[in-house]
This record gives sequence, structure tokens and C-alpha cells, in this order.
Amino acid sequence: MLDGGPTGGHVLRRAIRGQRRHVAGASLLGMAHQGCEAMVPVVIGLIIDEAVATGSSGALLRWLLVLAALFFVLSTCYRTSARITDGAGERAAHRLRLDLGARVLNPSGGADAGRLPGELTSIATGDAGRVGAVAAALPYGISAVAGLVISAVVLLRISVPLGLLVLLGIPPLLWLGHRISQPLEQRSEVEQERAAHASGVAADLVAGLRVLKGIGAERAAVSRYRRTSQDSLAAALRAARSRAWHDGAILALTGIFIAVIGLVGAHLAMRGAISVGDLVAAVGLAQFLLGPFQLLTYVNGEFAQGRASADRIAEVLASAPAVTAGSAAPPAQVAGRLHLRGVTHGALRGVDLDIGPGSLVGIVTKDPAAATDLLLCLGREIDPAEGTIELDGVSLAGLDPDGVRRAILVAHHDAALFESSLLDNVRAGTVSGTADVEPALTASAADDVARALPQGVDTMLTERGRSLSGGQRQRVALARALAADHPVLVVHDPTTAVDTVTESRIAARLRELRRGRTTILVTTSPALLAVTDRVVVLDDGAVTADGRHPELVATDAAYRSVVLT
Repeated sequence: MLDGGPTGGHVLRRAIRGQRRHVAGASLLGMAHQGCEAMVPVVIGLIIDEAVATGSSGALLRWLLVLAALFFVLSTCYRTSARITDGAGERAAHRLRLDLGARVLNPSGGADAGRLPGELTSIATGDAGRVGAVAAALPYGISAVAGLVISAVVLLRISVPLGLLVLLGIPPLLWLGHRISQPLEQRSEVEQERAAHASGVAADLVAGLRVLKGIGAERAAVSRYRRTSQDSLAAALRAARSRAWHDGAILALTGIFIAVIGLVGAHLAMRGAISVGDLVAAVGLAQFLLGPFQLLTYVNGEFAQGRASADRIAEVLASAPAVTAGSAAPPAQVAGRLHLRGVTHGALRGVDLDIGPGSLVGIVTKDPAAATDLLLCLGREIDPAEGTIELDGVSLAGLDPDGVRRAILVAHHDAALFESSLLDNVRAGTVSGTADVEPALTASAADDVARALPQGVDTMLTERGRSLSGGQRQRVALARALAADHPVLVVHDPTTAVDTVTESRIAARLRELRRGRTTILVTTSPALLAVTDRVVVLDDGAVTADGRHPELVATDAAYRSVVLT
């Protein structure tokens, strides 16, 4: 966790503070409910002393009406309080999900480092829900303490020894409850970690299901998930046993405490220190105390699990950014000149490259890692370990990541589509969301895809575009990148699943559509490279050749082996 970043305690307190009005209102209603509950045995004791013992029908009717009013008030307060607390918990969890979503989507990146996408989803659902449950449980805890205090005050009026017994016995019980909850907190954190990892592995396997089937790796995938799932199950069972031990221990301590109160009250009644009605009230209050103590047990368990989940949320919120936020802004009118000097990162080794504004450049590399690292550096998803990249004379490292991405669009090879219409997917990258995308559809040959679908561009696509073939998905993803119309567009292998005839048509149309704007094609496709102004070859992470496609085919054997094989 970063120094100065949010901690689990900060996350918990912020979740509660964000719902303070609802928590306060629900707590007041809960306190009224507990107060009325505590008064029920007192009223019953008064009925015995003032109506049953005296035979007064008027007193009996009067106190029965009071008892009916108490039940009406406590029932109304409880229902209203429960509704408010449930809403507060859901709102607190929703706010945390928004915070997590903002952090994960922050242009500076870093939140997903070392975490599978499914793990982040688990944190944003399960952990956020548990922290939200703390905000919902807090009013119950406050009302339970109020019920204990009211019971102690009433017992003091009945008998000073009984009242003191309750007042002096509650603090040790609460302290013991906190100590008993610590193992539950630790095991809940492990449980959530294992569950999140299992979710991440499951999402990872589902995303690559076709690949796994293609290479016959189903057995290994199932075995991997089975081990992960068994680890998650074991952690969940340990947490469940800890919760059961926690609840049982608290209930046993509470039962012993209530039994002591009953025995002391019976002893006082036998000595004549309190009346029969007082004894009934004292025993009734002792039984009533079980309710507040059970509430405190529930609240204690929720806080233990909530603290563990809050720590996990804080780790994501405080995760180090992948790139630092710069203070400079890109030029108002981006010409698109790129200047790379000594760029070293991962598989890249001192890359020197100049790309003029408005040019169409192809980049060929045998090493997929070099292509990936280059794309990450150009999109400022990472900063190179050494060297500089400049856009129109301004270093990318000095620009805000969001500003870089408004000027440079990097379309990765594995771009995902969304569960929406084909048109919405293509318009997703445009500024207004209502732009004319017909030229982009035509240039990418995605208009052919639309014509083959039942409702054309309005056809709904399934998750990640799985209702389309691989080539159709690539064309729609390319259309989305072209429709965004950024000054600089970097595309990685956009046509690997497209037939050669369509690929040639795309190459010609892409050049025409992007005329006057800088475009970089990281690819080994001869059709795409043939329409570029120049081709740059990277070998072993460094530039080894630079020229037009026909020239390189004729003079460079290594180039031919990569592009034409």
C-alpha cells in the first residue's frame, strides 16, 4: 500500500460517513424500537402489581392499551429502520463500486497490476457488499447498546444491585466479543482473497475457452480451476467455522450473563427486596437482553468481515499508478509527428524512429513482445525505462495520460466488443456518440458484416462479440478505431482473421480514410504493408531496416521470411 494512500479504516469510515444521515435516522428509530421492547416486561410487571394483584379492571384495560401502543410503535420503528439500513448498505456499496471503477479506469493505470480481471470484479462486488453491510449493521449496534443502557436504567430503578450488575457486566462482554472476532477477521480476508482468485481464474479460462479447445488443453484448464476452487472452498469453510465459533462463544457468554441476572433477581424477590411484578419485569428484561446481545454478535461479525474487505478495497484504491500524471497539455492542433529516441523497455532495445505528420507507416517485428511493448509506450500505458517519445515536440512523459489518449489512439489486437448493438460498439470511441460512422464501416468492411446480420447495424452483439466470427469481430473493432478519428492511430494486426480479398480492400480504403493523419500499422500483413508510405523493421528490439515494402521484399531476406512466409 502506498504511503499516504487510503487504509481499510479510511474506507470503512468513509462508507459510514457517506451514509451518516441514514445511519443516524435508522439509529434513532432502532433506539426507539429497543426502548419500547425493554418497556414491554416493565409494563407487564405493572399489570401484575396494579391490576392482577388488586383486581382492578380499569387498571388492567389502561395498561393493556399502553402495551398495545408499545407494540405498535416498536413494530413501526423496526420496519422503518430496517428499510433505511438496507438502503444505506446498498448505497454505501454502490459508492465503493464507483470509486473502484474510477480507479481501475483511471488513465494512469496500475490498479490491475498483478490482478486478474475476475479478481477485480470480485472485489467490486463481494468486498464492496461486505463494507456496505457495515454501514447497514451500525444502526443495529447503536440501537442494541441503547437497549442495554435502557435495561440497566430500568433495573436500577427496580433494584440497584441488578442495575449495577448489567452496567458493570456489559463492557467486559463487549471487550471479549471484540477479541473473539479477530480470528474471524483474519480468516474472512483469506476467504475473500481465495474467492477473488477463483473468480479471476474462471473469467480467464472462459475468455480463452476457444483457444483451450483448439489446443486440446481442456484437461489442464479444468485441473487448474479445480485446485483454485478447492483452495477457495477450504478458505470459506475455515471462515465459516470461525464464524460459527464466534457466534457460539458470544451466545454462551450472553446466556451465562442473563442467567446470573435472573438468579440475582430471584434471590432479591425471595428476600422481599422487590415485588412479584418487579421480579417478572426483571426476568423479562433479562430475557430481552438476549436480543441486544444477539444484535451485537451480528454487528461484531459484520465489522470483522467488513474490516477484512475494506483492507482489500484500500489496496486497489492505493495501488501505484503505472504512469505519473504530467502537467503539460498536447498541442491544440495535433499534427501527429512522433519522435522516438533510445526507447528501451521490455523487449525494446534503444529504438530510434521518426514518423512524420500525416504519414502511413508500417512496423514489422518477429517478436510479439516487442510489438506489445511498443504499443504500451505509444499509448502511455507505461513509460519506457529509458529514452523519450515526443508528440509534436512534447514529451509524452510530461503529458497527462488522458491527454495522450485523446491525441493517440492505440487499438490493440485483442480489442473486445461489448454487449450492445453493432452501431453502439462502433460509436463507442467517438466524442459525441452520434457521429456519422458510415465511412469507418465502409473502410473496415464492417458494412458487409452489418448486411449479414438480421437487424443490420442495430443487431445486438453478445458479450465480447462472441456472436460474430473472428474476422467479423476484427472488422467491427477496426471500424471503432477508425470512427474515433484521432490525430494519431496505432493499430496492431487488425486483419489476421480476415480473408485476403477483404484484407486488400480494407488496406486501400484505410489509406484513403486516414489520408492527412498519422497512422501506424504494427503488422506482418503484406496487403496492409503494401499501402504504407514506409516500413520500419524491428529485430531483437531495435530498428534494423527502413524502406518501402517492395524494396524490402526485394532486398531483405529476413523481411521476406517474416512477411511472406
